[in-house]
Amino acid sequence: MGFGSMRLTVRADRERAVRVLRRAVELGVDHIDTAAFYFSPGGILDGEPGPVRYATALIREALTPYPEGLMIVTKVGPDPLAEGGWGEAITAEQLRRQVEENLRRLGVEALDLVNLRIVRDRERFAERFGALAEMRAEGLIRHLGISNVGVEQLGEAQRIAPVTCVQNAFATDLRRHEDLLRECGARGIAFVPFFAIAGPKREDGPKRESGVTAGDDGPEWRIARERGVTGHQVRLAWTLHQGEHVLAIPGTGDVAHLEENVAAGAIRLTAEELAEIDQR
Repeated sequence: MGFGSMRLTVRADRERAVRVLRRAVELGVDHIDTAAFYFSPGGILDGEPGPVRYATALIREALTPYPEGLMIVTKVGPDPLAEGGWGEAITAEQLRRQVEENLRRLGVEALDLVNLRIVRDRERFAERFGALAEMRAEGLIRHLGISNVGVEQLGEAQRIAPVTCVQNAFATDLRRHEDLLRECGARGIAFVPFFAIAGPKREDGPKRESGVTAGDDGPEWRIARERGVTGHQVRLAWTLHQGEHVLAIPGTGDVAHLEENVAAGAIRLTAEELAEIDQR
């Protein structure tokens, strides 16, 4: 069970974010997902007013010196425009600027893993991944991954450089990338789904249920009530049951929710429960 840092910047309380990050490491989390474009206010998520807060800077503040074995995975691609809105880093120069920003804010000489996140433009995919491969050869990046892609792009990327992971949207009710998940398993590549809890609601996310009360009428919530856990925990457990190569990176800015998410890694669903969820 990893940790997604996108929601850390929503609240202006930096100390709260630092507590969440430190608690994640205490609980054994060794995979933190972030991006240079995870910031508030003005980022992907609406946040409380105040000075701009970058997830990468919060990670550095909370966790340096970084514990041995901790992998910080970041992304490049989406690019905030000076006039507002979002563009996409296409050229080698734009991608290098984003890599260098990640290096600077995280305070490291080399990034553990960089995912190339595709937003809209798929025509120049090989050119962009090739630019990251060159930075890997320079020693600025240790491992490469790709995000929001299909099987075709995975093949393209592997012809350029080794691919360590693929990060795509995937959940009990969001399964359009199931073929890619299986293909990654066959090729020995980690599949790291985002929106495992939120599903089709994406960044908006679902309203977190309290205790074991139903927040949804799907099978996850019926199973959760029977087990005395939450529906979100069942969704995360189901995600991890999809294969030994599958990770989860649920994000939160709340210590209690973090502890709940990590605990979901210990839930073992039965074959009957998995089949019930698969039939939703």
